[in-house]
Amino acid sequence: MTSEKLYLHSPQIGLPTGCILRPATPQDSMRILWLVLKDLLDPTQLRWQQFWVIESHKQIIACGQLRQFNDVEELGSLVVSRAWRGQGLGAILVQHLIQESTKPLYLESVGKRLANFYARFGFVPVEFSDLPASLKPKFGISNWAKILLKIPVIFMYRREQGTGNREQKETKFAL
Repeated sequence: MTSEKLYLHSPQIGLPTGCILRPATPQDSMRILWLVLKDLLDPTQLRWQQFWVIESHKQIIACGQLRQFNDVEELGSLVVSRAWRGQGLGAILVQHLIQESTKPLYLESVGKRLANFYARFGFVPVEFSDLPASLKPKFGISNWAKILLKIPVIFMYRREQGTGNREQKETKFAL
């Protein structure tokens, strides 16, 4: 599939032809929820205002959010529709959310494969005990699942943040 370039506030990124990366709107709420539920991710704390989406022909095919906490941010709810996986959309979203971040960035990952994916972007594992106090209530459930159910949850941290060009968030981007 050919790619065209789309300039955001970061270096140019390649998206498949016909795709756009844009901030979520209220009309996107149900599709975001559906993508999150279909991928068996945590559906709590979904706020469309914190999401960026990739759409193709007016259909949302990928999403991710940057959750705000007092002293940190969390990259969460990153989902790419199964039919669109393997085309770099997850990487595009991660890079964009990193660029948008203004505080130290954390995430929860399940399994080594996903942890290795996030490591490509500068995330490193961190112990639950070393998480900021503001994240412990939210990440606590995952930590219990890790301990009691032996789910391979890996907490990760990225020290360097982006430039946080949020003033441009309302801009609509198109190819």
